[in-house]
Amino acid sequence: MTDSAVDALRPASAAVPPPARAPSGAQAVRRALDLLHCFHDNGPDLSASDLARRLELPMSTAHRLARTLLAADFLEQDFRTSRYRLGPAVTELGRLSYHQRGLHLAAPELADLAERTGATADLALRSGPYAVIVAGGSVTPKVGLRRPLHSTALGKVLLAWPRPGDPDLGSLPPLHAFTERTIVERDALRAELVRVREDGHALNDGESAQGVRTLAVPVLDRAGHARFALAVRGTPELITAAALPRFLERARSCARALEVLLLAPAERRDGT
Repeated sequence: MTDSAVDALRPASAAVPPPARAPSGAQAVRRALDLLHCFHDNGPDLSASDLARRLELPMSTAHRLARTLLAADFLEQDFRTSRYRLGPAVTELGRLSYHQRGLHLAAPELADLAERTGATADLALRSGPYAVIVAGGSVTPKVGLRRPLHSTALGKVLLAWPRPGDPDLGSLPPLHAFTERTIVERDALRAELVRVREDGHALNDGESAQGVRTLAVPVLDRAGHARFALAVRGTPELITAAALPRFLERARSCARALEVLLLAPAERRDGT
């Protein structure tokens, strides 16, 4: 009897499943990057099962990815608990990026702004649906650096003056409500961004957390795109309606200084 005849007589339940395909190169890279993104919340070290659950991957796949990143120093492992944390290669690249962007030059300006206003001063750039704080008073070991675009003054600025290639408003994930003041309708957010551009600044008045008021302005390049967003954050008792013009003047002055420090001469606005 031929092999084909044997296969025809074999019950369906006995059929041999095809071998699992290895992920393509692009998919493997995407999965490895997704694994690194699992550490964005600045939480505790993660186990292989934690990673598998967050990535929605089989345990064996998550373990293999983690071991590959471990060998390349993008992760390190606690040998007592076998849990993973970000490794020295990530630290090195982060520090290189920090200095390549000139962000070390921004720290004194942000500290001066905070001292003059009594508020927390932060500088952020856009990463997908988030504003990522890269310098300022909110950069602490215990606080994550990502903020949703739709519910923060920093995010509204980055949405109102987008850079070429930035995903549009329709590409944002569902607009989650953090307080009763959070804008969760896209049409309402579009209208808010029109006001932000007209006013030249964004305000977050309890939209991301109760009792927090934030004012943000853009750090613009020559083409009128927000390369960064600059914010001052405090309580409503500090950033009052009467004090808002003073905060706005000082924030804009700091933003203009940062344009000189962080942008190449050819990228700066005329007069900067």
